[in-house]
Amino acid sequence: MEPLNNREYATHMDADDPLRHFRGQFHLPLTPEGEPQIYFCGNSLGLQPKNAKQYVEEELQDWASLGVEGHFRARHPWMPYHELLREQTAALVGALPQEVVVMNTLTVNLHLLMVSFYRPTQERWRIITEEKAFPSDQYAVASQARFHGFDPENAIVEIPLGEDGRFSSDTIFETIDRHRDDAALLLLGGVNYYNGQYFDIAGITAAAREAGITVGMDLAHAAGNVPLRLHDWGVDFAAWCSYKYLNGGPGSTATCFVHERYAERPDLPRFAGWWGHDASTRFAMPPHFHPMPGAEGWQLSNPAILPLAALRASMDQFAAAGMDRLREKSLKLTGYMESLLFDRAHPSWSILTPGEPEQRGCQLSLRVREGGHDLFRHLAAKGVICDWREPDVIRVAPAPLYNTFDEVRRFVEIFHAFFADTD
Repeated sequence: MEPLNNREYATHMDADDPLRHFRGQFHLPLTPEGEPQIYFCGNSLGLQPKNAKQYVEEELQDWASLGVEGHFRARHPWMPYHELLREQTAALVGALPQEVVVMNTLTVNLHLLMVSFYRPTQERWRIITEEKAFPSDQYAVASQARFHGFDPENAIVEIPLGEDGRFSSDTIFETIDRHRDDAALLLLGGVNYYNGQYFDIAGITAAAREAGITVGMDLAHAAGNVPLRLHDWGVDFAAWCSYKYLNGGPGSTATCFVHERYAERPDLPRFAGWWGHDASTRFAMPPHFHPMPGAEGWQLSNPAILPLAALRASMDQFAAAGMDRLREKSLKLTGYMESLLFDRAHPSWSILTPGEPEQRGCQLSLRVREGGHDLFRHLAAKGVICDWREPDVIRVAPAPLYNTFDEVRRFVEIFHAFFADTD
């Protein structure tokens, strides 16, 4: 067996990869010399599927030739267009088809869902979230608390980070138990955007619901990255964007999940719009709102077809690859990267992401104590696209749909070379 850091080993792993042909289905950014860059930034913006152009152009052609009739006569009629994504989306996150709907953008969906599921009382009003959650989530929960007349400083309970920059399971469950009598909602990122930690969603959901706390999930860094079983786990609601691991394009349409137990609950308070109204009477233009059953009852407006077309192109790739196979390759890629990095450990850096494979997805967050900005520029100059998060973290995400073992090997060589040159 060749040493792990040999090109021959990486080449062998790529040759044996059953998903290797999916790489050819995506456009790869090129260096000035015309060579593919090492793109490890799918946790921020996924690459463009090659068939996205065809899918979008079909809708542009139908719009040009049919005008408004495209709603009914397009090759994929626009009226029910969002339904084309229903089955694939449900399969991706372990949901029933009626539990998901592609609509709006992520934080819009979180607000719409919190209108229904954050129902504070004088006894239960707190919102539990993780410390240093993604800023948009922090702003959203604070504004929801304030909207209901509560001081966010008192209403929001943060699960504290440990000294190692990670969240311990004991601390999460202790926080839930401590607030079993005053918390109304737990809103958690399924995978923490900063340290890359994949939470025990099943266990956390069970503990929170046993305590009478409604459970919501922001799955922006989880959907298309890690295996999800939202229905079986009993999550009350969730939302996620589609431009990261799901490769839907910049600012692409997001998705929400509402558990089946709420499918026939027209009494739930919600902000209503005509596209969420009962489809059988929608065009009768009735004066009173009657929501569709399931997640579709939270829709507001008719969907944007062109972004949905681009997302369809990527979802076809996910359906063909399957999350189980993607997860298997992802674990191998990050495990390989971790092994190569630790082969030449250096006191200037450490891995912030948990070492346990079941507690991480595609992303490894590298904490650089000195010279982080210089290292980030060094990587970019050598054709590596990753991202920087203040104050000291470089996030690196080899995505199994289009990244290779040899790219991991080359990245680690470039990474180690920086420290060799600066010692």
